[in-house]
Amino acid sequence: MSKPARPAAAPVSGTLPGLVVAGFGRHVLVETPSGERLICHPRGKKSQAVVGDRIQWLPSQDEGTIEKIEARSNLFYRQDEMRTKSFAANLDQVLILMAAEPEFSENQLTRALIAAEAERITPIIALNKSDLTEPFQRAWLKLAPYRAMGYKMLPLAIKPKESVAGANDTQTAELLALLQGKKTLVLGPSGAGKSSLTNLLVPGARVLTAEISQALNSGKHTTTSTTLYWIDEARTSALIDSPGFQEFGLHHIDPMQLANHMPDLKAHAQDCKFYNCTHLHEPGCGVISEVNSTSSPSEISASRYRLYSELFAELSQTRY
Repeated sequence: MSKPARPAAAPVSGTLPGLVVAGFGRHVLVETPSGERLICHPRGKKSQAVVGDRIQWLPSQDEGTIEKIEARSNLFYRQDEMRTKSFAANLDQVLILMAAEPEFSENQLTRALIAAEAERITPIIALNKSDLTEPFQRAWLKLAPYRAMGYKMLPLAIKPKESVAGANDTQTAELLALLQGKKTLVLGPSGAGKSSLTNLLVPGARVLTAEISQALNSGKHTTTSTTLYWIDEARTSALIDSPGFQEFGLHHIDPMQLANHMPDLKAHAQDCKFYNCTHLHEPGCGVISEVNSTSSPSEISASRYRLYSELFAELSQTRY
């Protein structure tokens, strides 16, 4: 499968600028520079616009028509054998939220990190339920290889229906500092606490989500599509909530480029004897040499190398 279609060509005269802040099916909710929001429709049968897109739209009665999608700086998406699922465009960072209990999937985490690295989007790893001492300590230890790679990591203890006043002040302050002036996609499996995080930072999120659902005729008030919320009155810091997922396909990643999106492997791939090394069986491979190192603890954990091997095999099957 190919990468999602590029934005459309030059706009029609008389168009107005807008930002896509929510979507459901073919229709999207667009915010104007003044803060007004209205529904816009694509010209064709299928909408290519995603949350975070800057667009040019043409008014038509009380709604609008999308005439052009401005060039994107990035597009965060996943792709499996059947379809492509775009989350959001023009992001500054991705907050990957996981819970200490039930135990998070390192496979899912790795896939999300690879997708972010491929689009040059800064990832932040947040581990929720820090109030559960033993499960949290186990999960925090499991994340040691990711700390060693230099990923920013944040402990959280977010509870449903919690207000900012009742939250951990230090954790909330650190989180808000990371979000300041950025467009941040919150990503994670179902049950990690994404909705609770959104409701904590955006007190009116539930009401706003209900209004958006009603406007788009979706009839659903849960997170069925990606939605952008401003967390400051100046509208400079955006939190983008996304639906929970159980699978994260990476079929858009070339298996020969996979190691370049995994910092621990990339650091040693430059030492390989062959330029087209797969890091699986070749002689003189810097990655294999590091994995098998006995002189000091390896910078590539056994679980990370196993995940690389499994992903390489999976992505090779889809291409060759």
